[in-house]
Amino acid sequence: MSDRVSVEISGHVADVRLNRPDKMNALDPAMFAAIVEAGEALKSDPSVRAVVLSGEGRAFCAGLDFGSFQAMAGAESGGGADAGGAAARGDSSSIGRMEEGRLTHRGQQSAWVWQELEVPVIAAIHGVALGGGCQIALGADIRIIAPDARMSVLEIRWGLTPDMTGTVSLVSLVGLDVAKELTFTGRMVEGEEAVRLGLATRVSADPRGDALALAAEIAGKSPQAIRGAKRLLNQAGRTGLAQQLADEREVIGSLIGRPNQAEAVRAFFEKRDPVFQD
Repeated sequence: MSDRVSVEISGHVADVRLNRPDKMNALDPAMFAAIVEAGEALKSDPSVRAVVLSGEGRAFCAGLDFGSFQAMAGAESGGGADAGGAAARGDSSSIGRMEEGRLTHRGQQSAWVWQELEVPVIAAIHGVALGGGCQIALGADIRIIAPDARMSVLEIRWGLTPDMTGTVSLVSLVGLDVAKELTFTGRMVEGEEAVRLGLATRVSADPRGDALALAAEIAGKSPQAIRGAKRLLNQAGRTGLAQQLADEREVIGSLIGRPNQAEAVRAFFEKRDPVFQD
């Protein structure tokens, strides 16, 4: 695992931290690769029941590294838009590469991988979550934000559009008109307003502490039920009604009478904490 992202697993909770504090966890090719690597590795760990995603230092993530923007500014004389796009991602054969069978290239995957994880992902936002950093936060299932933290769909400042799955997540969270306003202006949104708009779930003076506490609570529930619920809720509105209802029946049928479901019932009536199997 790259030192750009640290992962510690305890009590079925994966504590994932962006670890480039001297650059406010800005995104360069190494950071993109490390985020994707961390998310992909967690997919194959059945012991993980919840994930907390946060940033070390002063910020969650300040967005694309300034060196990438400087490279784009020089692209006009050095080879046009293609050269600028490759410079922004460091290597068009890696970060911008479409891998067979995927919906995303690796830049997009740094945000989308958190949706692909079967378990809930909670982002703890402090400092700033700007541009690509905002899109990574939007890839989480839940966002807990500090009152003075700032989020922005900042790409318009650099003459760009959101390109890390933000056009999907933003509209689903805040609605089309608000998504357009935030995207067209790139304005900063702080904690309380972020919650009102739907960019964040709730405000906390200690986002990471509260995110870890919530993750621990979720990790104490039946892991199969949590995974099934995330799957159903994520696909709602993206699939037809008949398919959605059929999938509800399929998921509940896979849970009823199974050991973890029976344990949930027994523990409730015996007034004790349940002990679930992964």
